[in-house]
Amino acid sequence: MSKQERKQSLITEIEEQLKEIRDVDILLENILTGARKIVNADAGSIYEYDSKENKLWIRYSQNDTMQNQLAPGEKLSYTSFYLVPTNQSISGYCVLSKKLINIPDVYNLPDFVDDEKKEVRLFEFNSANDEKNGYHTKSMLTIPLIMTNGKVLGILQIINAKDEDGNVIPFDKDSEFYISQFAAKVGSIYEYAYLTRLNVDRLVKTAGFRDPKETGAHVERVSRFSLEIYDRYASNKRIPEKERNKFRDNLRLAARCHDVGKVAIPDEILKKQGILDEDERDIMKGHTCVGAQIFTPVENDLDIMARDVCLHHHDRWDGGNKGYPGNFDYMDYIPATKMPHEIEQALKEDKIPLAARIVSLADVYDALRHKRCYKAEWSVEDTFNEICEQRGHQFDPELVDAFMQIKDRLEDINNAIS
Repeated sequence: MSKQERKQSLITEIEEQLKEIRDVDILLENILTGARKIVNADAGSIYEYDSKENKLWIRYSQNDTMQNQLAPGEKLSYTSFYLVPTNQSISGYCVLSKKLINIPDVYNLPDFVDDEKKEVRLFEFNSANDEKNGYHTKSMLTIPLIMTNGKVLGILQIINAKDEDGNVIPFDKDSEFYISQFAAKVGSIYEYAYLTRLNVDRLVKTAGFRDPKETGAHVERVSRFSLEIYDRYASNKRIPEKERNKFRDNLRLAARCHDVGKVAIPDEILKKQGILDEDERDIMKGHTCVGAQIFTPVENDLDIMARDVCLHHHDRWDGGNKGYPGNFDYMDYIPATKMPHEIEQALKEDKIPLAARIVSLADVYDALRHKRCYKAEWSVEDTFNEICEQRGHQFDPELVDAFMQIKDRLEDINNAIS
């Protein structure tokens, strides 16, 4: 098989893998991984473009050199920021012009001639990240990701091509060709994932209109916390990569839906300023059953996980009576009525679906760290102490262990999403 045939086969293989992904964020992460693999690049970032706000948001960064310096299971620091596209920045010009930009050495920037406008552009490279991380960026290939309607969804920025001996080299014309071919294919795949996320978020937004606590930021944090907890748990358990990827794709979306059942809870309970009384709490418990009803009948594995998360994210690891709904027949529940005050048959330990156990921990962590109408924000120390105290009681012990291993990263995410 020739080099060209091997590259084409690799692109097709990665494309087929991407088609199986439903969640936008997981897709973007895998697009970046795939692009780097195609052109043998050490690092890179993928950005998503918000055309309404004219903001270019970084979504994922990867760096093999820096990652290899970390202990197994650890991740690079969480990063969240946006750029306002300008013609002076490499990424900005890529978005605005929809053109590929290939720079052999970012510390010796060449004049870049715009073939259409017949003018020379002098780009700027911000070396702050290199200085902060002790890394040296050299070659850079930046390409827009464009949907079938011509809209720019973001950019891929691939850094430091490597030869067979691991030496950093410029990206050649073949790299331009293959990465352009790959970028052209991912636009339609992104559109499908985007529509899936859009439908999920519309459902979440409906619940958000009813419940002032159910903000977009809360939902985003809980879904990101859930993914991080699972990643460390899966690393600790040495879960195979294929199984891990499938689970995390569904988890990212299912976690967003954990409280959609609140759409059926009366306003006087949802919007009450203060602690709920016993009858109100029993009605509030019904949101678990309503959420499960929304995802029934199940059509696919995402529906199954979303149903399980909605139904069981308030069940306790130890099966205690403060958890609910246990083995209650959720299809018999009538919305806005009281659930049994005490569960008739507890669900405990690994009988509770893993995804629900993860979201339970992520949801409580977020609730403690943020002010609610009935409580003040808890400190970082008090929050982690409480979660540790609930190890083996409210929460799965192995998940708490994974949670504590990544507590700094979780706090970074918490502080970045408000």
